[in-house]
Amino acid sequence: MPKKTDWFEHDRFGMFIHWGIYAIPARGEWVKSNERITDEAYQKYFDEFDPEDYDPRAWAKAAKNAGMKYAVMTAKHHDGFCLFDSKLTDYKSTNTKCGRDLIREYLEAFRAEGLKVGLYYSLLDWRHPDYPHYGDRIHPMRDNEAFKGVAHNFDNYLKYMHGQVEELCANYGKIDLFWFDFSYDSLSGEAWKATELVRMIRGYQPGVLIDNRLEASGEGDGSLVTDSPNEYSGDFVSPEQVIPLDGVRDAAGNPVPWEACVTMNNGWGFTLLDKNFKPAPMLIKKLVECVSKGGNLLLNVGPDAKGRIPEESLEILAEIGKWMRQNRKSIYGCGYAGLGKPEYGRITKNAATNTLYYHVMENQVGGIPLHGVKKERIKKMRMLSSGAELDFSRFWALYKYPDIAFVSFGDSALLPDPVDTVIEVELA
Repeated sequence: MPKKTDWFEHDRFGMFIHWGIYAIPARGEWVKSNERITDEAYQKYFDEFDPEDYDPRAWAKAAKNAGMKYAVMTAKHHDGFCLFDSKLTDYKSTNTKCGRDLIREYLEAFRAEGLKVGLYYSLLDWRHPDYPHYGDRIHPMRDNEAFKGVAHNFDNYLKYMHGQVEELCANYGKIDLFWFDFSYDSLSGEAWKATELVRMIRGYQPGVLIDNRLEASGEGDGSLVTDSPNEYSGDFVSPEQVIPLDGVRDAAGNPVPWEACVTMNNGWGFTLLDKNFKPAPMLIKKLVECVSKGGNLLLNVGPDAKGRIPEESLEILAEIGKWMRQNRKSIYGCGYAGLGKPEYGRITKNAATNTLYYHVMENQVGGIPLHGVKKERIKKMRMLSSGAELDFSRFWALYKYPDIAFVSFGDSALLPDPVDTVIEVELA
């Protein structure tokens, strides 16, 4: 019976987009908290915001060409600034110099490229007067004595937050994924009126996927992995900046859908001085690692204040796309193979076609052993990138391993693809 997570577990690769007025100070999306900036001092970024080069169609094409199948964009981050035309606040992109509903444009552009669309929405709001401030662990005014003793009505904030989520559910067409961020300390689960929120969302968007962060954060799994998940436990676990060592499983040992969200450099939002970009070969291998463990990779870009994805990110996406065009069958529709990790790389499996994909990231002396399958079960072997037939290695020194299938790429010590050469093995 089809599950609503089927598309998610098939597509495997998505684009995360962190963007907002914090791109102007260009010191990351947490700049307001990290530097304890007041609303008054932060206002200049709102007044200045005018991303004249914002072209979501170009973003969508870059994502599609990289082999990504879906995207998630920040509708509202922790600073409270909305990239959509919310009727519940004046603190939104339509009231800036640009005067545009940037989320609506994103949704239309990505749908036009055939990509599924998701929205990130922060449960936190550092601008709303009824969100906890003094004494909170991360609020910009957490230790500002001027806010000591100032009362707030959290129910008012929850009404506002639920109202904005309802706007996104009701006014922007089909949403494939809601990505909430995040629960911490006492603000978790029913502190957000999470059951009520989820029921409202599913009333408007019955097929939408929801992450686990109504009761967890980037290092937590929440009740989704227990034998009695809450109604608001979500549909997938969202590890942040880490790939689970053994995938994610519930208390009974059953696999749970998960998605690792990972930055290209060190930060999520645009950071001018952060040039520590991960090379494309590394990110390709991390994508393969996620899939081999039954998970997805949500890879972030942080556009600048003018609305441009950094050139470094675009170059990385293009290089990933080149590999994906040749090897996408080893990613889409694939997952955990149950054969362990070979010394030379990873294994992914398409259970529907009974096909294994051996990802060879390091050449071997004597031949590549195809762990976990007997020779007689192998129907055919091909190099995935070219479709070229591969045969069993008959190297004389392998005689002592008669039950193991070995493959050779020829006499060269170099792999045909130095990043990841994929062998497609169809089983009988």
